[in-house]
Amino acid sequence: MNMGRARKGRDISGWLVVDKPAGLTSTAVVNKVRWAMNAKKAGHAGTLDPDATGVLAIALGEATKTVPYITDALKAYTFTVRFGQATNTDDAEGEVISQSDTRPEDEAIKAALGAFVGDIQQVPPKFSAVKIDGQRAYKLARDGEDVELAARALWVEELIMTDRPDVDHVTLEMTCGKGGYVRSIARDLGEALGCFGHVRELRRIWSGPFDVENGLALDKIEAMAKTPELDAFVQPLEIGLQELPEVRTTAEGAAKLRNGNPGMVFASDVEYGDECWASLDGVAVAVGRFKSGELHPSRVFVPAAS
Repeated sequence: MNMGRARKGRDISGWLVVDKPAGLTSTAVVNKVRWAMNAKKAGHAGTLDPDATGVLAIALGEATKTVPYITDALKAYTFTVRFGQATNTDDAEGEVISQSDTRPEDEAIKAALGAFVGDIQQVPPKFSAVKIDGQRAYKLARDGEDVELAARALWVEELIMTDRPDVDHVTLEMTCGKGGYVRSIARDLGEALGCFGHVRELRRIWSGPFDVENGLALDKIEAMAKTPELDAFVQPLEIGLQELPEVRTTAEGAAKLRNGNPGMVFASDVEYGDECWASLDGVAVAVGRFKSGELHPSRVFVPAAS
């Protein structure tokens, strides 16, 4: 009888913020970090395109249970749009499919940005990881199929022009919610201005509580691989829960919660049914719903071995 192979590695939990380089997939970065940390389990909070750079927050061990809260948080990007060309991928890697000699004035660009702020509807790029009938859109597009993707709701907190290097390019900064495609913004802005456009460069500067200034370059991670020096850069898993209110519990309550049962918590500013997280001496115990003095857990965190 095959009982399955146990996953090797350490039971290390927390967050490591990577300043992702261009040319690697997000999954490849996760794999490098898992190797460098000798971690049993790792995942990322929000995919970056291979050519994009910047914040890629890597969750280790129990922190992977907090990934949805980082994925749902606001994120900020700085990116450069190339005017005059549309590509089939909406970035510089694709084939040019339309061209224009028109170039918009600065004021026209600023005026057009307003249509992309607030609750908007956005059609993802054809070369994206969106699934169509169980298959990734990019695979269908590579196979030459005519991909039709439905528009999706997106919250854009802010979209501003920060630089105009030359008539062919504009640099923008965007803060948005979950599921936003910067490539779609570039494509749609170019169409709105009647000149076509695609993303030339893209960098995520922060994601929820994680800032690119605190990100480690991948070559530094590889140089410090499997050393205490690298461990020192791991941030607590509790950072991934900052968007939720915190309640406190007792040792008895923590034991019940970690067994998946409701446990008593002390709460002053949460209401019945609110999602929150319980801590014992500052350490995360569980996430769940607050009901009548108890937390009803949906996720529990296994404490590190002493």
